[in-house]
Amino acid sequence: MRKKEQSSGFNDGGVRTGASSEREFTSMSAPAFLQEMTPEGGNGYAVGRRCQRTNNSGGSKESSEKKRNVAVACYVASALIIVVDFSICSDARTGHGFSSYEPWLGFFAFSLPLVSSIFKTMFEYEDARQVIWNTLVISTLKIIFNLGVPLAFALLLNEVYVMKFKRTVQTIVYLPHFLSWVILGGILIDMLSPEGGIVNRFLSIFGVKPIFFLGDNDWFRTVVVVTDVWKECGFNTIVFLAALTSIKGSLYEAAIVDGANRWQQTIYISLPSMLPIIIVVGTLSLGNILNAGFDQILNLYNPLVYKTGDIIDTYVYRVGLLNGDFSYATAVGLFKSVISFILVVTGYRLAYKYANYKIF
Repeated sequence: MRKKEQSSGFNDGGVRTGASSEREFTSMSAPAFLQEMTPEGGNGYAVGRRCQRTNNSGGSKESSEKKRNVAVACYVASALIIVVDFSICSDARTGHGFSSYEPWLGFFAFSLPLVSSIFKTMFEYEDARQVIWNTLVISTLKIIFNLGVPLAFALLLNEVYVMKFKRTVQTIVYLPHFLSWVILGGILIDMLSPEGGIVNRFLSIFGVKPIFFLGDNDWFRTVVVVTDVWKECGFNTIVFLAALTSIKGSLYEAAIVDGANRWQQTIYISLPSMLPIIIVVGTLSLGNILNAGFDQILNLYNPLVYKTGDIIDTYVYRVGLLNGDFSYATAVGLFKSVISFILVVTGYRLAYKYANYKIF
């Protein structure tokens, strides 16, 4: 009986039986065993071949993953090179501010240090002192009005209950933020021209003589500040509108019950609730006290208004690139960077102290 089972090959279930089958089973490799256990055709599946295909597909996935990682590494490396060039190699370029740099001797060719003489010369030049004063005046006026005007506009816009009108006005005011000063500079030069400009045409209706707004030292700073506030008002308003939406409505309801009108609700509820964000925006703006807007003034100023319109950035551009005095221009730019860094750190410390605002 036992010999009959061994010679029979397969039983009814299709599985090899007997001692010979046990010996063959142990000597088979896993794929071969699976191929014999599951014959192809009918309702069965070629398990062994599926395993082989799975192994092959795993290898192809690994190779494609490696190729993708190489591509990503190349992209990251290219960005890293740019960061290293502008962040680390630029520190070496500041050495031009501490020496008498001659371009024809090579990029890294520095002569004897002239730190004291260069920085001393920077403060002795009357132009440099005037430039620093212009920068402080223009940037301070911009900080004040770019804080006050958007705040007032956000409070007024918050009182509008017609949502379609409110969103339309907010969109119109927000649009100038997306225009560059190259475009706006050309538009403003045409609008403020003393010969046929739309502003002077309007003033002539009231008998006012044409005014050269961009060529008059008495008007240039006003034009710079007003146009900058007009351009950035919509963007800065978003911050204050977000702060207004976070105020609890129950405070206004309680004020209405107590008989407070809209003006009193603004004075005693809206402004005190917005005070932390006002402090944060104001203190963080201190870091821009020496940034009076290079792109704006470069597109609007001219030699007639150097006395009141020339700022540190345009002065460095003109002296360094146009006149070729690289050492002196680098020293002035380094002076601005150091002062700006100190003001940024001071602004963050004040924001943390008075409004509990911190990044890290």
